Amino acid sequence: MRAALITEPGGPEVFQLEEIPDPEFGPDDVLVAVHATALNRADLLQRMGRYPGPPGTRDDLPGLEMAGIVEAVGDRVVGWQPGDRVMALLSGGGYGSKVVVHERLLMPIPAKLDFQQAASIPEVFLTAYDALFAQCELAMGENVLVHAAGSGVGTAAIQLASSQSCQIFGTAGTTEKLERAAELGLSVGINYHESDFSDVVLDRTDGDGVQVVLDVIGAPYWEQNLRSLSIRGRMVIVGTMGGAKLEVNIGALMGKRLRVHGTVLRARSLEEKATLTQKFVDRILPLFQNERLSPIVDRVFPLEEVSEAHRYMETNANFGKIVLQHDR
Repeated sequence: MRAALITEPGGPEVFQLEEIPDPEFGPDDVLVAVHATALNRADLLQRMGRYPGPPGTRDDLPGLEMAGIVEAVGDRVVGWQPGDRVMALLSGGGYGSKVVVHERLLMPIPAKLDFQQAASIPEVFLTAYDALFAQCELAMGENVLVHAAGSGVGTAAIQLASSQSCQIFGTAGTTEKLERAAELGLSVGINYHESDFSDVVLDRTDGDGVQVVLDVIGAPYWEQNLRSLSIRGRMVIVGTMGGAKLEVNIGALMGKRLRVHGTVLRARSLEEKATLTQKFVDRILPLFQNERLSPIVDRVFPLEEVSEAHRYMETNANFGKIVLQHDR
């Protein structure tokens, strides 16, 4: 099969397309011909040698999600057959033209979506769904603050919270991103270059704050996030784009009786991932079919232009997902 491999830790230029052996699959696995994958921030870290994959994955072959067609199935697989259109969250390997996925981690692609759209779903929508509902127990009509509103996770979280009739505050660095996020359900957009988001949140909620914060920035936003939270508020940290280390005043947590969650999907066990996947299929996937939810694709690059796709992601100019398309 063909794959975009990291030849050495470094910048976007370190990728090289090579022919490598097809992956082997076991009795409970499915071999999928990949039609599209999507970039994630973790791919940039993996490329730089700062985010090694879990056991059983190749550090030189990134890719945390994919959409494609089932090519072959293991002897014990009963739910899938060759020709099925599928998508999945991966521990790695999406930059290859074939991947092996345990049958319980596959999801059917909604009929109305193409491969590029489908490849934009697994990582960000599963992350946002798990963060908002499993970790923070988001309830109907609560106030939510979503950081990086134009990112993949941000656009997914806004749509999911909007489906629960929540008032959604969101931060981004440009007016254009906030305007586009408003089309997805964002209630109050905050340009972090122009305003202290905690001031805006407290002003618009009469001092009460939000019940839930979804944060991908980390340390630089810690104090403002705590200030933005209501009594008994919950915060989930799914990324540390701005840094991970800080001095913490735990008194702020105690006084408001706050809960802070940290979460990551890649390192979870098969059973945990399978359980999350099934809940998502049952509760959320139908919303794509009836178009209440939509994957947001910013740009599509052929696999041959993987280096350029990484350079583009590093500009932070994208709104939604950046997709790599395999030549089929």
